[in-house]
Amino acid sequence: MSLSAHDIHAADGTRLNLWATGTDAAEAVVFVHGAITNGRALFAPPLDGSYSWLAATTARGRAAYALDVRGYGDSEQPGVFEDPPGENPPAVRAPTAGQDITAAVEYAMARHNAVHLVGVSWGTMTSGYSLGEAGLAVDSYAAVAPVYKPAYDFTLIREALDVEGELGAYMTETRTEAEERMGASELFEAIWAAQAGSNQGIEGQNAYKGPMGSFADTIDCCQGTPPYDATNIEVPTLVLRGSADQIAGRSDALTLYDELGAAVTEYAEIGGGDHYMMHGPERERVYTLVDHFQNRA
Repeated sequence: MSLSAHDIHAADGTRLNLWATGTDAAEAVVFVHGAITNGRALFAPPLDGSYSWLAATTARGRAAYALDVRGYGDSEQPGVFEDPPGENPPAVRAPTAGQDITAAVEYAMARHNAVHLVGVSWGTMTSGYSLGEAGLAVDSYAAVAPVYKPAYDFTLIREALDVEGELGAYMTETRTEAEERMGASELFEAIWAAQAGSNQGIEGQNAYKGPMGSFADTIDCCQGTPPYDATNIEVPTLVLRGSADQIAGRSDALTLYDELGAAVTEYAEIGGGDHYMMHGPERERVYTLVDHFQNRA
């Protein structure tokens, strides 16, 4: 797979990195990452291609784009990253990230006949904001591993991701901490290379910075006030989760599905899949199911 990087700009002038492959295709898919892992690390980790959702998309005949939201990957970092994290509120909330998604979708729309959107985890909050509150229109939308109005409180996320204390503008994670969270593997090495080797990497340290706005958005979701109203989403929408996902729960995913305002909606579960099923043994089923929905849409 030939992967290229493109500079685009949000409406406020922020420089964004957009990964692209298979750009000669008539249709395209824009992928939006979650709270921690940037676009390359999540959708095209530099391994052997078997973990690349971008490669799977081009193999099925569509161009694939993976956005680095500002503060992630090789996109421009917020100015507050220069200050100690506690001096500013969480950076890059859903409405801000929504500007970046709009820029990426508009870039793809100018080059393709149809554009589909895929959001993963926090990417469903930011994509949901873009579609439901900012008026973005696409040919279809897949909300994968969504967190909308979960039954748990934010303590679960704190424990799962080792988030302590008040939320600052950004967080830092060392290689040791990331490996303890994810486990040692060839896939981890590839994800870490994409993460720490990007603009997020901290010079002279085996660590990276990441915005904390995603965690603040998750707190709002846990309190029943997500950053968007699903009744305002009117494009064909697939809600997809793994049956073993403890973060994107079944009752929450069904709440999202039931509240969607779209005339065409589908709900599906991947048996045994967890929150990172796009990297798990079920990944080909994830890729295929989303592709088939886009075909129908």
